[in-house]
Amino acid sequence: MPNCKTIAICNQKGGVGKTTTAVNLGVGLAMQGKKVLLVDADPQGDLTTCLGWQDTDSLPQTLSNKLSAVMREEQQVPFSGILSHEEKVDLVPSNLDLSALEMSLVTAMSRERVMKNYLSQVKDRYDYVLIDCMPSLGMITLNALTAADSVIIPVQAQYLPAKGMTQLLSTIAKVKKHTNRNLTIDGILLTLVDGRTNLAKSTVEAQRENFGCRIRIYWTTIPIAVKAAEVSSKGKSIYAYEPSSTVSKAYTDFTKEVLADGRQKERLHASHKHAR
Repeated sequence: MPNCKTIAICNQKGGVGKTTTAVNLGVGLAMQGKKVLLVDADPQGDLTTCLGWQDTDSLPQTLSNKLSAVMREEQQVPFSGILSHEEKVDLVPSNLDLSALEMSLVTAMSRERVMKNYLSQVKDRYDYVLIDCMPSLGMITLNALTAADSVIIPVQAQYLPAKGMTQLLSTIAKVKKHTNRNLTIDGILLTLVDGRTNLAKSTVEAQRENFGCRIRIYWTTIPIAVKAAEVSSKGKSIYAYEPSSTVSKAYTDFTKEVLADGRQKERLHASHKHAR
């Protein structure tokens, strides 16, 4: 599938709903008939455990093995170790071995492009590759941004720490300058929105005013809900766990926005080719 799109789901702040977004966007896209690969690029392995593989230390192959083989220029079977979930998404799992690998990446040749080199061996089978980044801007996250076509930034709606956002945007700009000139920001996704309070509503409006002129903010917002917190231990998406919940509906709407983006970009690409 030559038109595979790789999206990094990134924010160096923890607890903003990156993993929840990766799972539910991934499964949402699969429900729309897309072939999806999820990549757990966090040594904590939250995405892996969220999808039901609780004992991450016993997994025979993880992202760490895949990247190590690329660094050592070893032959590998790129699809071995990729796990298939019952909700029709595939997963490159992760565990704490990835922390040790991050240290060795520092001295590797073409160190920012190791993940890109691995994903180039598997992405032709997929329509979307979603990379769940760790909450830091270290070498693994730089690899994810170098491998990605675009970035989705989940942000907790209670407040938008300008300093953290500035740091993230600065990192994305550096990656764009040095290792991935085609990287774009698809948008900011507001998560954990408490729609019952006036404060939350005014915060969402303020964020649209402050950042909306520079970066697109998705119209869909993800509400805060007990069910969404529960689902992370169930090994399934919100659609399977609580299909009628407000969070399930919100992620369905968000998936439609992401798909509409993809269709719009395809039309633009086609018109550019036609114009030439």
